[in-house]
Amino acid sequence: MRWIMVMIMMALAASLLVLPLLLPSLPPPPSMLLFVPVLIMILLLFLALSPSQAPTVITTAV
Repeated sequence: MRWIMVMIMMALAASLLVLPLLLPSLPPPPSMLLFVPVLIMILLLFLALSPSQAPTVITTAV
């Protein structure tokens, strides 16, 4: 499950790098499409700040 979240985060981050290189050659997008990078950034922040599903390991000194 963790690897899937990491792959999603990497794909979204890569899309934020690639999309600006492709979009300037296109005509201006409809106003709704202007929210796509904002939504991607919100999703990236959510994934970065969400708690991990890994179990908590408690260690004690012996």
